[in-house]
Order: sequence, then structure tokens, then C-alpha cells
Amino acid sequence: MSTQNFNLPDVGEGLTEAEIVAWKVAPGDTVAINDVICEIETAKSLVELPSPHAGVVGELLAAEGATVEVGSPIITFVTDARDDAGPGKIATAEAPAPEEGGGSVLVGYGTGGGATSRRKRPAERPVRSSVGVIAKPPIRKLARDLGVDLTTVTPTGADGEVTRDDVVTHASQASVFRNIETPEWGAVREETVPAPQSTPAGLARGVTAARASAPVSDDRTESIPVKGVRKATSSAMVQSAYSAPHVTVWKEIDASRTMELVKRLKASPDYADIRVSPLLIMARAVIWAARRTPMVNAAWIETEGGAEISVRHYVNLGIAAATPRGLLVPNIKDAQDLSMKDLARALNRLTLTAREGKTSPADQQGGTITITNIGVFGMDAGTPIINPGEAGIVAMGTISQKPWVVDGEVRPRWVTTVAGSFDHRVIDGDGMSRFIADVASVLEEPALLVE
Repeated sequence: MSTQNFNLPDVGEGLTEAEIVAWKVAPGDTVAINDVICEIETAKSLVELPSPHAGVVGELLAAEGATVEVGSPIITFVTDARDDAGPGKIATAEAPAPEEGGGSVLVGYGTGGGATSRRKRPAERPVRSSVGVIAKPPIRKLARDLGVDLTTVTPTGADGEVTRDDVVTHASQASVFRNIETPEWGAVREETVPAPQSTPAGLARGVTAARASAPVSDDRTESIPVKGVRKATSSAMVQSAYSAPHVTVWKEIDASRTMELVKRLKASPDYADIRVSPLLIMARAVIWAARRTPMVNAAWIETEGGAEISVRHYVNLGIAAATPRGLLVPNIKDAQDLSMKDLARALNRLTLTAREGKTSPADQQGGTITITNIGVFGMDAGTPIINPGEAGIVAMGTISQKPWVVDGEVRPRWVTTVAGSFDHRVIDGDGMSRFIADVASVLEEPALLVE
């Protein structure tokens, strides 16, 4: 028998640390290769960490809530010496492959240098349950997370296997955003939150002290540490706000025909398993308008000789999503190539994955222009901050019935406001105005999308 340390791996995001969110094992537990041992949270994603060893859990070296540097030991395993990869080597598991639709890939397992042995990940083998459903373990977990009964899902994979798309499509009729309820005031006006206890011996090695990441409170105030998604968001917003000169323009429009189109699509058999909302038409409008005004889809790039503007002739459409982990901006790659139906499916996958806190780092990188749907929170308009690396962001306000003049008569119409913030280094006022006017034109008359 031998004892092996497992160091926190680089999760493929270029980050240097992560927080231990929850341990899934305890000392004395027997684990197999690729069993999930813990959940870690970085500034970009929540990741399940699989075991690189088969053996018995020895000691947990990092406390839940602690921030750990990449390369620091977090757990020990007691393994059969025959399973070792030789003197100084650690037997490793093959890095998890991304599932359909994207996923985090963990790299850096084991020690540096030398050959490592690789074993096939058990999760790659489909498993048939007692009721005859064929699905890989990650797909079963996704179904559990989304509350989907696999026996009710129509499989489209090879040999009748249920795929990720099958599960997401089945769940897509669920509300994309959870209802937000205002909690009742408690009966006690003030309370004291116990100060965090000191970290037990054996849990402090290679980690930031747990008290550094725990809220500190008195009777009247509470201190919340800035880390993870909030830390990354704050840094990005400050960088954007103080480096790119923002200009915002907006237009109030009659979106009644958009609402009529959404109603027809919802009733269409072709969209029976796809959630359709005005955001779909908004997304199509932004893609269409960006093609007519390419500079809104560009980026300002600092170079050694000064600066240059990179104009992208493709659209990786970002959708700002309010999630339990904070603000995320995943994007749909090459959205300009998607049909209306495929774009609807992509929006469903993106929002459902974001809501469940499972957005991968790859899905948050490479965006070219972003939509933020503040209308779901009842807001009419806003002045959004541009996502770093982009030149424009569009805000869609709430759609509500208001009096509107049509052919000289006041009538009730579905009205919304479209606002856009732009990097004035990249695009001038005429371009911004033309772009927002184009987006508004499509929402007023979706038939413009038919070419």
C-alpha cells in the first residue's frame, strides 16, 4: 500500500486558484477512478473534480469554503502499490472529455514529467437501467439536475441512446428563470452570526485560511468576501468602464408584430419542444443588424505600435444571464449560421445550463456582441456596460401594453425599449444609431428577417 497526494489541477482556464465548494467523499471512503471527489468553483465555472486514483480516501487537506492555489495538495489516497505508475509517478485518469454542447476539461493531473498511465473513463460507457433507458452517467446526472424523467425522453442517439440535447430539449419548456420571491422579514430584528472557527490542523496546508473567505458579521453589518464570479465580474466591469468610452442610445418601439410571431411559433408543431420568447427575435435582429453595421461587432485591440480595430465577420452572440453564481455571459458560437429553430435550441441550452450553474469556461470566451434582457426583471431600459473584448451590448426592456398612435388613432400596443452601449473608440454616433434603428425595425416588422 502507498499514500498519494492529489494536488489541485489546472482546470484549463488559465486561473491560479479555486474554492473548495463541497467534498463528496470523506476519510475512509473507497473510491474508483473518476468518482467525483469534490466540487470546486473558479471565477468562471463550477467544476466536479474526479478522482485520479482507485483506493481509500486518507485525509482531506482543504476545508470547504477555502481558496486553494493550483498545485497545492487537497486530498490523500491510500492505494495499492501495484496501481502506482512506478517510482515517483502517479497513476492518472484520462482528462474528462467535454459533453455535447461544451463542458469543462480538467488538465494537469498527476505530477510533472515522466509518462503517465491512462485509463478509460467509466462515464464514457452508456449504461442501461432497469427500465431500458440507455444514457451515459453525465447525462443521467444532467437529467436529475433538471428534474427530467429519462423514461419520458425520446432518444436520438446511436442505438437509442439519450443525448444531452434530448434532455435539454425535453426540459426546455420549463421556465428559464426561477421565480424571484421577496422573503418575509424575520421575527428577530437583529442577529449575530457566529465568527468562523479556526481551521483544524491538517486542513490549512496549501490553502488560504478559511476565515479569510468566510463572512464576518456584527449585530448590524455583514462582510461578504469578494471572490469567484463576483470578483471576476467586478474586475471586468471596472476595466471596461474605465478603458472604453461608453455611449448609450435607445429607442422605444412597437413590438406587437414580434409578439404575434412569438405566439405563432409557440403554436407551431415545429417548435413543440422548444421554448420560444421575444429574446429569440431580438437575437435574430441583433445578428441581422450587426451584418449591416459590422463595427458594432468589432473590438479595440492594443498593440505595441498603438492600437487596431479587429472587425469580426461572424457573431458569437453573448447572452447576459443572472444565475445563482452571479452574472455570467455565455455566448452562442457562429450564431449567424443558425436557422431560427437552431438559434432557439441554442438559447434554450445556454439559459438552462447557465441557470444550473454548469456553464463551461469555453462557452464564456470569444464573444463578439452581447444582449442583456433586463425586461425579465421588469426594467424598461438601462445603460449596460460593455463586455470586455467587445464594442457593443444591447439591452432589451420589458414588453408591456401601452397607448400608441397608429394611423392617427391611439391604440393599445405591445411596446418595448431597445438600448445599446458602444465603445466610441470603435464606432461613431451614426453607426450606433443605425444599428439600434435596424434592431428596432426588425422587432417592429419581423418579416424583414425573410430574405
